[in-house]
Amino acid sequence: MVEIIAEAGVNHNGSLELALRLVDVAADAGADVVKFQTFKAEQLATAKAAKAEYQVANTHEAGSQLEMLRRLELAPADHEALLARCRERGIRFMSTAFDAESLAFLSTLDMPAIKIPSGDITCGPLLLQAARLHWPLIVSTGMSTLSDIEQALGVIAFGLTRDQEPPGRANFDAAYASDEGRAALVRHVTLLHCVTQYPAPHAAVNLRAMDTMAAAFGWPVGYSDHTAGIEVSIAAVARGARVIEKHFTLDRTMPGPDHAASLEPNELARMVTSIRNVEQALGSPIKAPAASES
Repeated sequence: MVEIIAEAGVNHNGSLELALRLVDVAADAGADVVKFQTFKAEQLATAKAAKAEYQVANTHEAGSQLEMLRRLELAPADHEALLARCRERGIRFMSTAFDAESLAFLSTLDMPAIKIPSGDITCGPLLLQAARLHWPLIVSTGMSTLSDIEQALGVIAFGLTRDQEPPGRANFDAAYASDEGRAALVRHVTLLHCVTQYPAPHAAVNLRAMDTMAAAFGWPVGYSDHTAGIEVSIAAVARGARVIEKHFTLDRTMPGPDHAASLEPNELARMVTSIRNVEQALGSPIKAPAASES
């Protein structure tokens, strides 16, 4: 069964009330997981870092990354409140950690997996810290080449299997090449094809890259979708995606960096229903008369 992650991200605009409403929307839509983002703004951006072009367009103002991120932080108590609401609504809670302190905090919460964002696939220390938790890992691969992914998997394989050895490129490569390391990766890691653009144009998506990744690394992949609409997520499921991650919001016209590339509540519900229908339609590879035909 495809796992559907409803990505609330920072679409709460720093408000716990809005974040709780996003949990309700994801649960009502039938998503399996609702995911937020956890970070310390000062550890994520320098004071001089400007917003990305899409963030300027979506927030309708310039300014710095740091100012924007400070307004979007969730406090530890907010996480506890969101986790409690998720339990009430029967949906699993997740959040993406963007720094070491946030990852350490999230490891104390009840989550089904650790999410590694595309921007951190080259951040060896964070990858190693996450791997050494020995949790399931969901790794987005936006902006990455196969070589980038392979190197990240080497760090993860090392972290999963070689706690007593010093970290370093040679040991990462050895862990990745070993039978033990490969087996650990298969057990723990889900890779997501992704295009880091908000919204991502359809011509940039290249869903066939999922096939390339699956062949290169030896296990099924998923898809983190930043396109407008729901059809690309549905197509990814038809091509074999095991996980779908999709941003959603209460209202696409709200100010904030990610609202414009997000689904509204009725669209999220329609996507979930469509994916479940496609799952049923995929059925069996056997060509024979259906029971109804007989």
